[in-house]
Amino acid sequence: MIWMFMHILCLSSQCVRITIKDKQVKYFIHYSGWNKNWDEWVPESRVLKYVDSNLQKQKELQKANQKDLMQNILFFRDHYVEGRMRGVAPSKKIAAVQQKNVDGTSTGDMPHPPRKKRARVDPTVESEETFINRVEVKVKIPEELKPWLVDDWDLITRQKQLFHLPAKKKVDDVLEDYASYKRTRGNSDNKYAVNEVVAGIREYFNVMLGTQLLYKFERPQYAEILANHPDKSMSQIYGAPHLLRLFVRIGAMLAYTPLDEKSLALLLSYLQDFLKYLVKNSSSLFSASDYEVAPPEYHRKAV
Repeated sequence: MIWMFMHILCLSSQCVRITIKDKQVKYFIHYSGWNKNWDEWVPESRVLKYVDSNLQKQKELQKANQKDLMQNILFFRDHYVEGRMRGVAPSKKIAAVQQKNVDGTSTGDMPHPPRKKRARVDPTVESEETFINRVEVKVKIPEELKPWLVDDWDLITRQKQLFHLPAKKKVDDVLEDYASYKRTRGNSDNKYAVNEVVAGIREYFNVMLGTQLLYKFERPQYAEILANHPDKSMSQIYGAPHLLRLFVRIGAMLAYTPLDEKSLALLLSYLQDFLKYLVKNSSSLFSASDYEVAPPEYHRKAV
């Protein structure tokens, strides 16, 4: 069967156990490709059968997620990069919009995302209404990294180039370098937290890449990678540009984590710290020379 992230993502899953309580059917779900820590009980209303019609819904959601990614990148292009090229700083109004939560409250370096409080009938199973009404978490992309997102989009969607794979510096390398950098600073508790955050970023990247982080033109390349490297995770092949795209989309997924506001704010502070690390090392992580013009035969596959 397929487990459905409402309006966000359809993920393949397995039903491990079933229980019936107070005439309500509940499923204990394991998400394919995810760590068992994400296993959870869900109501029947949030489970879809593995049939053709639901597989089509999954494909439609993937297309919608790709469109959301492109819209975010185009927003950066229209309101940041073009303004900078004209010698004009981004307007305060736009900056304010980017730093507002959905309810209009401002966000700082450690955002405190709003979370709707609703009573649960069963504390182990979240209601469908609560699930749907989760507020997306805002992960602020540093201004220094936005031009790289736009360049990445332009090179692939307009210039029809491809990021060279396997990457010279792979996602796993970037994450390990960051962890090593942080291990030389801070206390032992901080080191443990950094290791957990790095592991989480890696897992999100590997799961989300194929469904939410690729442009249409990259899909044949992705299919080739899967065929040629069946035993490797995508974090062992892709590089920093695709990792940066993750942070454009990860807020939508973080809204569905079972974390309280304080824990989520702490997690966001670590993610922002990692983004600052990318800024500091951007000259070695992002380069147009890492892209290459796709050959004619590839264009035929990408049509």
